[in-house]
Amino acid sequence: MTEYMNMISEALSMGFIQRALVSGVMLGIFSGIISVFIVLRRISFLGSGISHAAFGGVAIGFMTGINPILTALGYSIATAIGIEHISSKGRLSEDTAIGIFFSSSMALGIVLIGLSASYNIDLYGYLFGSILAITESDMTVAIAVTLVLTTVVILITKELHFITFNEELAYASGIRVRLIKFIFIICMAIAIVTGIKLVGIILVSALLVIPGAAANLLTNSLFRMILVSSLITLFSVVSGIVVSYLLNLAPGGSIVLIMALCFLTAYLFRKNS
Repeated sequence: MTEYMNMISEALSMGFIQRALVSGVMLGIFSGIISVFIVLRRISFLGSGISHAAFGGVAIGFMTGINPILTALGYSIATAIGIEHISSKGRLSEDTAIGIFFSSSMALGIVLIGLSASYNIDLYGYLFGSILAITESDMTVAIAVTLVLTTVVILITKELHFITFNEELAYASGIRVRLIKFIFIICMAIAIVTGIKLVGIILVSALLVIPGAAANLLTNSLFRMILVSSLITLFSVVSGIVVSYLLNLAPGGSIVLIMALCFLTAYLFRKNS
């Protein structure tokens, strides 16, 4: 036990661990907040669709020589807006629109990556995360993004809450529903792309679903739900990074697995209470 405590103390003194923890905590806060609204609005598949669409954006970056995070950000925002626009017209359901963008973006990524001459090592980091390789600039971006997105969501929380539980009444009350929904999905797309550094494209959607789902099992109050969701995310990120360092495991996978254990615990608690 003492040996593990010494290892943890040693790990926390290392710069790359400190950067990983700060970045993970900051992104975890926002992920925990929007996860609640994603679960309550039943748009978990949208988060998954945007996260996988980011693969197409990353591939564009590899092909053009532009920072893949920037191209993934632009592509993901465009995808999110496209899904919302098409589904809002009523001719296609949202899950159908997501499926179209999801599959076509993945196909685009596969084709472009196949044409790229240099992708092997870097692509692995984008797919599975590289939180322990986060730089000072990455950490600064994570902090800035979290502060901006959290502020935006706080400003629209009242309207978002109204839309979540009664969209028709929100329309009747004069709330600009489409604008609020566009703002929310853009925030979600930005959070997803920023979170790629944390757990990778394949697992980032878990950050947006599991914490909110677990919190939804434990409380019916929106405020407490957001608080519980954020705490679950923070606990998973911190413990996942520490465990991955001690046991030499993949950080992204460790974070998501601990998050899944939190959900299982919440489910069993709810079932037995």
